[in-house]
Amino acid sequence: MSDTTRQKAEAALKDVEAVTAVVLAEPKGELIDPVALANTPLSAEIERAKSEINMGDTNSIVRFGSGAQAELQVISQAMLEDVRNKDVGPAGDSLRSIVTTIRGFSVSELDVRRKRSWWERLLGRAAPMAKFIARYETIQTQIDKITDNLLTHEHKLLKDIKSLDMLYDKTLNFYDELAIYIAAGELKIKELDEGEIPALAAAVEAAPEQDQVIKAQELRDLRAARDDLERRVHDLKLTRQVTMQSLPSIRLVQENDKSLVTKINSTLVNTVPLWETQLAQAVTIQRSTEAAKDIKAATDLTNELLTANAKNLREGNKIVRTEMERGVFDIEAVKTANAELIATIEESLQIADEGKRKRAEAEVELKTMEANLRDTLASAKATGNAAGPSVRS
Repeated sequence: MSDTTRQKAEAALKDVEAVTAVVLAEPKGELIDPVALANTPLSAEIERAKSEINMGDTNSIVRFGSGAQAELQVISQAMLEDVRNKDVGPAGDSLRSIVTTIRGFSVSELDVRRKRSWWERLLGRAAPMAKFIARYETIQTQIDKITDNLLTHEHKLLKDIKSLDMLYDKTLNFYDELAIYIAAGELKIKELDEGEIPALAAAVEAAPEQDQVIKAQELRDLRAARDDLERRVHDLKLTRQVTMQSLPSIRLVQENDKSLVTKINSTLVNTVPLWETQLAQAVTIQRSTEAAKDIKAATDLTNELLTANAKNLREGNKIVRTEMERGVFDIEAVKTANAELIATIEESLQIADEGKRKRAEAEVELKTMEANLRDTLASAKATGNAAGPSVRS
């Protein structure tokens, strides 16, 4: 809701309180007793109304109280026209539109981690948060438009309520004025019954025979006029009763208008700002939730890093410290190397002894071979010497 609309709604609050505080007067149900009101201000008004009656003029009897009755017709038409042209429907529609608009707002759309459905992905719909922001802006625009319409309806209803106040006062005045006309008519009928008609009847009896016909006709005319006046007073009583019934109707329409204008003003001043606040809070809460989730993820990652680093530090420290505490050579390696060295030396000695032995054996064999060779050579030489002279001979 715009600031201008809010300011106008707050300014109209005083008018709403003023019209709802008006207490309408209650009509008096009893009729006026002319005798009891003698020598009172109302007696003068009754005499004025009675002076409008001319028993010799039938039209004056027919028109008796017609001025007030014509005013009733004007007032009744104004009341019916006011009810017919009442803009209660559009105002109610605007209130329903606000409720419908707010109900169309889904907080579940705020969840930015919510996976879009297959249908949403197929249609290429926006991500949840972007869609929510767009919906929020649309709702805000609709609320601004509807509140402007409600403010217009409120001003119209305030004007209607004031008009109905005037209508009620005029109808109440007409109701009281009818009581004066009824009292004046009944007083005139009483005067006719107790004075003029008996006097004219006596005059007919006392009149000469040639004048009795005329006097008797005058008596019949007076009695007929008296009956017409009685019927006219009865019609005025009925009219007064209808007028009394119209007063609650006016009040009912007015009370409905007061209730509606109060509801509209409460919606503009209290409800709409509350809705806007709640919508803003929904956005803020979701954003805070997302921020908290991000912070939680960062904290969880930090804890995981701390735990992993602690484990790695422990394992690395174990390896480093183990290597640091080892000698240059492992004792087992030294023992193995020493054993291998001893074995190598012993093997070398064995090989040397074996070589020495074999050389000694070879030397013996060589000597033997040499001796054999010499013997063979010697034998061969001896053989040759013995055969030589024979050959030469």
